[in-house]
Amino acid sequence: MALVLGLGNPGSRFSRTRHNVGWRVLETLEQRATTEPGESVATYRTVRATREGRTLDLMYPLTFMNASGQALQEWRAVHELDPAALLVVADDVYLPIGALRLRERGSSGGHLGLESIEAALGSREYARLRVGVGYAGADELREHVLEGFEQDEEATVAEVVALAADAVECWAGEGMTAAMNRFNRKLRTEEGQES
Repeated sequence: MALVLGLGNPGSRFSRTRHNVGWRVLETLEQRATTEPGESVATYRTVRATREGRTLDLMYPLTFMNASGQALQEWRAVHELDPAALLVVADDVYLPIGALRLRERGSSGGHLGLESIEAALGSREYARLRVGVGYAGADELREHVLEGFEQDEEATVAEVVALAADAVECWAGEGMTAAMNRFNRKLRTEEGQES
């Protein structure tokens, strides 16, 4: 069975921050599906979500972002995991709000949550879906990801979260190539050029 791991931080303080956009994607998948509670332990919580005959395990790490790999390690201690059946959903400050990027493998790009997942797996060979949250500059980066979206950004965020959930479902049902072809998107500028 496929495992979709959404990166984020636990607690109401962080629930609507830029860093928790991965959790928002999982919440959307839950809302669309028939669900049943999975495991709830100190390091993670899972939900089993079934829609149109397809079942996904959704994982919310409870370790805080930079130790997300610990949650995955503990889950793997009791479950078999084919790395090809893992998709990690993460925020990306280097993508504008509204952009999505699916990749079969790759570097963490400096994202400490992804670095923790790589360390737990001992590999970069896992799929990731990056959701753009906008960039604020290197000096403000830590504060930026722990802040909420601006009011005028929320409509775009809601749209891209829904698209990201569509992309997860496509990945699970049709595979990574189909999902990348359909959902990797660039934003159009006012002049009609791709950005």
